[in-house]
Formats: sequence, structure tokens, C-alpha cells
Amino acid sequence: MSASTSHPYYPLGAKIVGYTPNQTPLLELLVSAGGGCAVLLGLTFSVVSYVRPTLRMADRIAILWFVLSGTLHCFFEGYFMINHNQMASAQDLFGQLWKEYALSDSRYMTSDTLVLCMETMTVLLWGPLCFLTAYLTSKKHSLRHPIQLIVCMSHLYGDTLYYATSLFDDFHGVPYCRPEPYYFWLYYFMMNLIWIIVPLCEFTGDQCIFPYETWLT
Repeated sequence: MSASTSHPYYPLGAKIVGYTPNQTPLLELLVSAGGGCAVLLGLTFSVVSYVRPTLRMADRIAILWFVLSGTLHCFFEGYFMINHNQMASAQDLFGQLWKEYALSDSRYMTSDTLVLCMETMTVLLWGPLCFLTAYLTSKKHSLRHPIQLIVCMSHLYGDTLYYATSLFDDFHGVPYCRPEPYYFWLYYFMMNLIWIIVPLCEFTGDQCIFPYETWLT
């Protein structure tokens, strides 16, 4: 097998230099990632409940969402932004998680221009704005709503562009996802759909439909 095809990613002819299989079992990777997220959310909820005991539950849940999103954007996606050139050989936790996810989208193994630019904007702009939204929500600040709308729009636009470009290339005979259905439906579709469903729920919630009253208070 040639150097360009000695990897499990599609298209099989994609040039992925230095690929090495993950050394950590998949279940261990998922438990580590899930455990880290659970600890983050638990600590965040505890701190918010202690510092802002009168904050309504809907706002606490919103804070959890924006803290989780900001952490993933700035640190997990930030890892990709910094290390995109050597992702194929990475064996640390984030690197192995990216290599597993890339089975559904090999553009993360080839430093694809669109994906790299989109992730860079996410790391530098939308991640910090997620943290800012969480902070403004905890303070019941009137600027929370316009900033939240910007973040919601960025997630909706980014996900739409991400889906559209990959599916467009797949339609024209350049698949980035392996043929096994769970890579497409679980990794590619479901994991990214969350950042469409939640922003839409935020748009249709009472705090997003009628924000103008609170912007002026």
C-alpha cells in the first residue's frame, strides 16, 4: 500500500503523511472526553449556583451550554488550529480524539483550507464570545442578548457551511467520510447537529424572541 493510501480515511488516495493508528482504545478515549465534560459542567453549575443562587434554572443551563461550547472551541478546536500539520501522528488525548472524528471527515487530517479557516475563526472569535455570554448571563447584564444572538448566528452559519461544503464534494464524487453508516450519522451528523438545535432553541426561547425589552433596562 502506497504512502498516500496507508490510512483508513476517505478518499483513500488522500495524502496524509505520517499517519499512525491510535494507541488508546476508543472506549477509553470516549470515557476520558465524557468525564472531562462532566467535571467541567459539574464545577460550573456548582459555582454558578453558589455565586448566583437566585439565577433561574434556564439561565444556569444556558451558562452550562456556553461554557461547554467556549471550552470546546478554545481548547479542543484550538488544538486543531495549532497542530493541524501533525494531526496524523498525534497520540495525546485531543489528537487521538481528532483522528477518531476525522474518520467521518478526513479534511481534519489534510489541513483543508475551509476547515482550517473556519476553525480558526471559531477559536479566536466564537469561543471567547461564548465565555462572555456565560458571564453576562450570570450578571443578568442587558448585553447578554445581543451577544447571544451573534453567537447563535455564528453557530448556525458555521454548521450550515460545514455541512454544505462536505455534502457538495460528496455529491461530486469526493467523499470525506468512511462508508460505515455510524461514522456519518453519529460522528458527522449528530455531533454537529447539536450546534444547530441548541441555537434554534435559544432563538425561540422567551429570552431571544423578545430581547429588546431587556436590552434597554
